Amino acid sequence: MSINETAQYLQSLRTGRERVDELPPALMPPDLAAAYQAQAALVDGLCAHWGGETAGYKVALTNPAAQRMLGVPYPVFGRLFTARLHESGVTLRAADYVIRLIEVEIAFRMAADVPAIEGGHNRRSIAEHVGALYPAIELVEHHFAGLDRFTPESFAADIAIHSAWIHGAPVDDWRGLDLAAQRTRLLVNGEEKLTGSGGNVLGHPLEVMAWLANELPRHGLALSRGDFVTTGVTTDVIYPAEAGERLTADFPGIGRVELGFE
Repeated sequence: MSINETAQYLQSLRTGRERVDELPPALMPPDLAAAYQAQAALVDGLCAHWGGETAGYKVALTNPAAQRMLGVPYPVFGRLFTARLHESGVTLRAADYVIRLIEVEIAFRMAADVPAIEGGHNRRSIAEHVGALYPAIELVEHHFAGLDRFTPESFAADIAIHSAWIHGAPVDDWRGLDLAAQRTRLLVNGEEKLTGSGGNVLGHPLEVMAWLANELPRHGLALSRGDFVTTGVTTDVIYPAEAGERLTADFPGIGRVELGFE
């Protein structure tokens, strides 16, 4: 296995909209460190293919239900891309994605670079570097036979199956909100399908931010001013969207995000 071969294979699945059973054993990274190196190579390849650059990070498997679904008991980060970042109200072509899995998420934008600190960041220290909060939808897409075909290593290498990110209007005055208790809903063509809360992501979205700030330096990365970070699915399941559906992620008291498929 070489890092570049793994990245090229995963990129070919994405750009060719192909499905396979699972990552071939010969291409499986031997550990998470190698998986994140393959992810970095895949990120470079996709930026060259799509145009644009990275826009921040996604953190996956912050929800216990998502961890059980994939059998991975810890978070994994991926990258966001300017070419796949959209404002609320966008309509995407369903045929451009082999599967369209919808996640209702609380996100942030960094107001300042985040230095490493002795003992690591916690919820309070990371909040000092956070700017606006964003209601968000993450569109995740995988190219294997099922989510149960992933290992931690293949999941990390494949950018934690990130595909696109859609955000609503920024919320600057969020610090007085109880984000752990924040309710979330997914509506499909106006009908409520899923509910959740901010407490479903490591107990609080800022715990996810602290985890990411502490994890990135282990891989030669760091949170920077202007980065978006989306903190994981707040509902207990994810929704497989179809052409013709209009999806609304509702965060009562905060805002809404809308996405359509044609």
